[in-house]
Amino acid sequence: MLVEFSIIPVGSGESLGDAIASVLKIVDESGVPYRANAMGTVIEGGWDDCMGLIKKCHEEVMKKAPRLHASIQIDLRPGKPLDRLTEKLKSVEKRLGKKIKT
Repeated sequence: MLVEFSIIPVGSGESLGDAIASVLKIVDESGVPYRANAMGTVIEGGWDDCMGLIKKCHEEVMKKAPRLHASIQIDLRPGKPLDRLTEKLKSVEKRLGKKIKT
């Protein structure tokens, strides 16, 4: 299962860097495979691992802001092995005949 999520603190000022850094620290230390991008983070794992990690991230952001906005997208494809985090991109690159920017 792949899950892309973003958590935006509301009411804590204009800069989001500190909150984002604290979330990525939690994600990185979790051991769950991930890729951070300019608009969110994609993680890969089972339902409980992914949702548990996102819950920890929400709790961390709530320490810094009185409100948050969260977006979660789930790509669930039972029977597919893990490592879809990189394999999905390789599949597209194969079709394009070149590497894509990540």
